[in-house]
Amino acid sequence: MFKIFIIEDDKQLVSLLKEHLHKFGYDTKSVENFETVRSQFEHYEPHLVLLDVNLPKFDGYYWCRQIRGISTCPILFISAREGKMDQVMALENGADDYITKPFDYEIVTAKINSQLRRAYGTYASSQNERITSVEGLTLDVERLSLSLSEQEIDLSHTEAKILDELMKKSERVVSRDRLLEKIWDDQAFVDDNTLNVYVTRVRKKLAALNIDDALQTIRGQGYRLVPNWGNRE
Repeated sequence: MFKIFIIEDDKQLVSLLKEHLHKFGYDTKSVENFETVRSQFEHYEPHLVLLDVNLPKFDGYYWCRQIRGISTCPILFISAREGKMDQVMALENGADDYITKPFDYEIVTAKINSQLRRAYGTYASSQNERITSVEGLTLDVERLSLSLSEQEIDLSHTEAKILDELMKKSERVVSRDRLLEKIWDDQAFVDDNTLNVYVTRVRKKLAALNIDDALQTIRGQGYRLVPNWGNRE
């Protein structure tokens, strides 16, 4: 049975979510003490998290980062905030999707099912596929780290997703639509500028490993990662 951890301070909404999810056979747990969200998460060990932005003590972005430090389980934000930057911040802090309130419970369930399939079911990667390496550049998706030689840097969840796709298709063009699909199930919420921001940040992370000009923009098509770091003198 899949376990859903609900981090939401609206008790009525929590009750309705639990009632709906129980109909589909999910086990649920909601937060009661908003000062100990991480420890409750570790104790419950959920398969997926539903997380609001506006919370007592610390906001949802903070708790998303805390969870990402110890887990790669799917995190879906549920929030009344509709601004583009709120959604960008959610993704940048490690979220997998963003659902605005008020929402249709059937849509929430469909998105939960989709994320669970990707993480644990039909579309899940095997453990051997969690590490991708190209010409000595190694991406550890579980640990959210990128290393080359003896250098290692940390990545955000979104940066890791983008690099995973680019490295698996090294020297081939990856379309913008494909990258958007990897970042977020519902592309309607993501515009071109959002992807540009992520790609810029990935380039900065590569530059931190002294990798320059490897991530190329192919106008009108997408992006290509060229392993030019393999021939260093």
